[in-house]
Amino acid sequence: MTIVKAALSIVALALAVTAEARGTILFAGGGWAAIDRGQSCEAATRALGTGAKGRPPALARFAFTPDRRRWGEFSARLSRQPRSGSSVMLRIDSQRFLLVTRGTSAWSRGGLQEQALIAAVRGTGAMRIEGRDAAGRRFVDRYALAGAATAIDAAAARCAGKIS
Repeated sequence: MTIVKAALSIVALALAVTAEARGTILFAGGGWAAIDRGQSCEAATRALGTGAKGRPPALARFAFTPDRRRWGEFSARLSRQPRSGSSVMLRIDSQRFLLVTRGTSAWSRGGLQEQALIAAVRGTGAMRIEGRDAAGRRFVDRYALAGAATAIDAAAARCAGKIS
């Protein structure tokens, strides 16, 4: 097992253990977990690397609800709060997606973007979120995508009632 695979397995396990207290794990692998939280299902992961001391880790997730009000909604908890008025971009391979931000959170901009994000996640191995913090310093939250497609499919299938 390579160091990268070992690190991803540790991340998946940590995410699964943390999430288990708040939901049912449907799938965990490659750094991603699919979680049924009752009123919603999500495919979630933590950013690669260690976060800043005293701050919660950066997270990314795709959310689904049985009523389909959220169907593939992307959201992230950023490692730093972006500078007011600055843009935060999600980059998957060479594709860039502008996100909506508030505080240390960022979201997709609607259904069409969410479909494009999920399609992009299926075709590459990494994604990152980039922005500038209040001091103007650039920050990048990096994510591996191994296991993402399976986690997304499991979360969507559970909320669609296709798996129990």
